[in-house]
Amino acid sequence: MLATKNYLTQAAAQKILDAANKYAADHNLAVTIAVCDEGGHMLGLIRRDGCAPLSAYIAQEKARTAAMGKRETRVYEEIINNGRHAFLSAPHVSGMLEGGVNIEIDGHTIGAVGVSGVKSAEDAATAKAGIAAIL
Repeated sequence: MLATKNYLTQAAAQKILDAANKYAADHNLAVTIAVCDEGGHMLGLIRRDGCAPLSAYIAQEKARTAAMGKRETRVYEEIINNGRHAFLSAPHVSGMLEGGVNIEIDGHTIGAVGVSGVKSAEDAATAKAGIAAIL
């Protein structure tokens, strides 16, 4: 018997982008917002006016890391900050800064949002505001 599962549709990804972008606009945040599926494949990206170009790369990596790791990227940052520096050599994990948030439905990660451009806590809040639009 095959299992069925939820997945992140393009329409849901767009709702996330729109809600996160509105949150960023309301809080005057120059950020990049990236949404990916559970495998880390990009479904959408917005780089707001005034946001540094580098943030587009960082946001995507935060999203990929949160999706494939099935947890917020803040967890990885804390692991490293607590002295486990060897974790920096983990393969396919490069967005280990707060601001990547996995999207969980019924206990399963179906994708993630990565935000970069301002303080890490503000990045994470922007990502969570986007995710709230579909939950």
